[in-house]
Amino acid sequence: MHIRFTEQELATLMEMVSLAAEVASINRKPGAELQFKAYEEFENCFLEKAKLKGFGEIIEFDEKAQRHRISMDYLTKSFVQECLDEMRNEIFWEEITLRLAERDVIRQMGIPAWSALNEEQRRKKTEPIERRYWEEFTAKGIDNLHVVARFGAG
Repeated sequence: MHIRFTEQELATLMEMVSLAAEVASINRKPGAELQFKAYEEFENCFLEKAKLKGFGEIIEFDEKAQRHRISMDYLTKSFVQECLDEMRNEIFWEEITLRLAERDVIRQMGIPAWSALNEEQRRKKTEPIERRYWEEFTAKGIDNLHVVARFGAG
């Protein structure tokens, strides 16, 4: 297949490929390394060809990893970085509200009762608590979030 891109389209595609490879690198599940390797190899091949098409000022070769990558200087100012930062931020807040809500419900009803619930029942129990945490975090961030060490924990 042969596809023609404008310079801007090629720049956008380079960022998209790098974003996909970066997101794939987060997956640490057993077996994911093969799929990630395919992403990494495609990114290297694509960036090597893009470098030859005039993007050499933003593509560098990483000697240690033996592969091409978009320069860190370019990436830190790019939409890719903005997307990654936003993704990490959203994941953090969603996970903390969900995990705290689940913890609170489990403390209230106990593990055996929690384990007996299906996913829909669990969501019904946690949603009101998640909303309260979400409202708190939206208003105050993590300012009121504290870890209380149990007696004897140091």
